[in-house]
Amino acid sequence: MGKFHEYILPAHHEFIKKQHLFFVCTAPLDTNGRINISPKGLDTFRVLTEKKVAYMDFIGSGNETSAHTLENGRITFMFCAFQGPPNILRLYGNGYTVLPGTEQWEEYAPQFSLYPNTRQIIVADIDLVGTSCGYGVPLYEYSGERQIMFEWAEKKGEAGLKAYMQEKNLKSLDGLPTALKS
Repeated sequence: MGKFHEYILPAHHEFIKKQHLFFVCTAPLDTNGRINISPKGLDTFRVLTEKKVAYMDFIGSGNETSAHTLENGRITFMFCAFQGPPNILRLYGNGYTVLPGTEQWEEYAPQFSLYPNTRQIIVADIDLVGTSCGYGVPLYEYSGERQIMFEWAEKKGEAGLKAYMQEKNLKSLDGLPTALKS
């Protein structure tokens, strides 16, 4: 049976810090729109307060999270224990995109090690925290982080990354605008 809390407890925070992988899920209001679930890794997630979290987002082939949160704010994060005792933790809330060059960027960016391919920071105000057993989650051993994203970004260079974002990151799969500007 799952347990629910109105805020992130210290034990939840400790569990989150130990995870190498998390998932972020968003969806448009249109019930025919595509739900997006993205795996995220590296050291990109921060618990800022018991009711606020953020993650550093890299340039990618899409930008669904930004589009969906711009439209309706709904966001869910999921963490699973792939080692040790079974556990699943979900954070439910209202998210938004913070872009470089904004006042909010100056507030949140110092929480992270930024890279040339850092696109934005997604911030979420959390209104519900849920835990469940995780008995069905398999055991996996963590063996390290992939470097291919950083190699790709280095080959693209600053101008190439900006062009890529203009081509791939201004609209969602369903045509919703993202927070990025052309």
